[in-house]
Amino acid sequence: MPPESRSARLRVFLVAAAGPLVTGYAAVAALFAVVTVAASRATFTTSGVLRAATSGWLGAHQVPLSIAGGELGALPLLPTIGAVLLVARTASGAVERLGVSAPRDAWPVVAVIAGAHAVCGVLLSLISSTGSVGVDPLAGAYYPALIAAAAATAGVARRGGLWRALVTQADPVALRGLRIGWLALVALLAAGALIVTLGLATSAGTVRELFSANAPGPGSGLGLFLLSAGYLPNAVLAGTAFVAGPGFTMGTLSVGPLAFDGGPLPGLPLLAALPEERAGWWPLLLVLPLGVGALVGWLCRTVDPEPLGRLRAVAVAAVVVALGSVLLAGSAGGRLGGGPFDPLDLRAALLSLVLAAWIVLPGGAVAWLAGPRPGRVIESRDMSDASDEEPATDDGGPDDGEPSEPSEVDAGEDADGDDADGDDADGDEPPPPASTRDSTDPTSN
Repeated sequence: MPPESRSARLRVFLVAAAGPLVTGYAAVAALFAVVTVAASRATFTTSGVLRAATSGWLGAHQVPLSIAGGELGALPLLPTIGAVLLVARTASGAVERLGVSAPRDAWPVVAVIAGAHAVCGVLLSLISSTGSVGVDPLAGAYYPALIAAAAATAGVARRGGLWRALVTQADPVALRGLRIGWLALVALLAAGALIVTLGLATSAGTVRELFSANAPGPGSGLGLFLLSAGYLPNAVLAGTAFVAGPGFTMGTLSVGPLAFDGGPLPGLPLLAALPEERAGWWPLLLVLPLGVGALVGWLCRTVDPEPLGRLRAVAVAAVVVALGSVLLAGSAGGRLGGGPFDPLDLRAALLSLVLAAWIVLPGGAVAWLAGPRPGRVIESRDMSDASDEEPATDDGGPDDGEPSEPSEVDAGEDADGDDADGDDADGDEPPPPASTRDSTDPTSN
C-alpha cells in the first residue's frame, strides 16, 4: 500500500474515532452553558460548565452516576438516541470514504469507534469523580463502548456489505420475519406514544401548574422543558408497558391497565400524563397490542405457502419484539437516587414475554388461517384437471370391449373420398381403425 493511501486511511480512522466524541461533548457543553446563562440564580463559569458536561456526556451514554451517595441509573434516553445517530452516521461515512464493500473490512471501523468511546468514558469517569458526583470507571468504559459498537454496526450495515451478506445468506422466511418484527416493535412504541400524548393532552392544566410552581424564571423553565424532553422516550416506553399489560412502577406508584396504586411523583411536567386514579375502560387498551399481533400475522400470511413456514416467520418477529423491548425497557428504567421515587421499573423481563405472546398468539392464528392452503389447492387443481381430460381408452377403443356405433363417416364416404371399408382414393388400404378390430365387425373376418 502506498504511503499516501496509508496516511489517508489513518486520517479516516482518526476522524471516525474522535468525531463523535468531540461533537457529542461540545453539544452537551453548549446545552449546559445555555441553561446556566438562562438561569437567574446560577453562576456561569467555563470550568463548571465543562465539568458538568463530562457527567452529561456519561449520562447520555447511560453510565450510572452517583450523586450525593444516591445512584441515578434511570437516565434520559433522548441524548442517547442523538449519540447513536451521530456514531452511526460517522461510521457510515468512514466506510464510504474507505471504499469498504465486504463486512470483514468494515469491522475495523466499528472496533476503532468502540475503543475510542471506551477510553473516553474511562477518562471522563475519572474527571467526573470529584466532589458529590461519583462514576465507576469500569461502567464508564463498557456502557459507551457497547452503545458505540451497536450504533457503528448499524451505520456500516448497508454500505459495508453486512446487510447484503445477511440478505443473500439468510433464510428468506426468517428475513421477512425479521423485517416484520421491527415493524411490529415500531407499532407498539407508537401505541405507547399515543397513550402519552393522550395523557398530556388531557392534563394540559396540570402541566402549566407544574411549570409555574417549579420554574419561577425562564432559565428554570427551560431546564424543566429540556429535562422533560430528554425523558420523553422513557415515557413512551412506559406507555408501551402500560398498553401491553405489565405496566410500570415508580417508587410506591404502580400503574397498569388491570391494577393501579397511587404514590408520590416528582414535579416534572412530563409526569402530568400519569393518571390520578384507575379508569374502568383501561382494559380496552389491550386491543392495541392484540391488533399489532394480528397485523404481524396478516403480513406473514404470504411469506410461505406452508402454514409451518408462516408460523416460523411469526416466531422470528416475536423474538425481535421481545429482544428489542427488553433492551429498551431495561435502558429506560433504573435507580432514582434512593428517594421516594426510587426505582423506576418498567418490568423489562415480563414486558418482553408478554409482548412476545401478543405477537405469537394472534399473529400465529391469523397467519395460519389467512394464508394459502397448499393441500386444498393441489386437490382442487387435480380434480379440475381430471374433469378436463377425455377418458383414455386402450388400443383406441372403449375399455369394456363393446363395439362402437358407426358414424356417418364410417357408413359412407368421407370428405377425403374414403369409403366405408377404409380404402383411400388412390387404392392404398390403410390399417383398419382400432374400432373395427372387434369381432362383430364383418371386415375382421
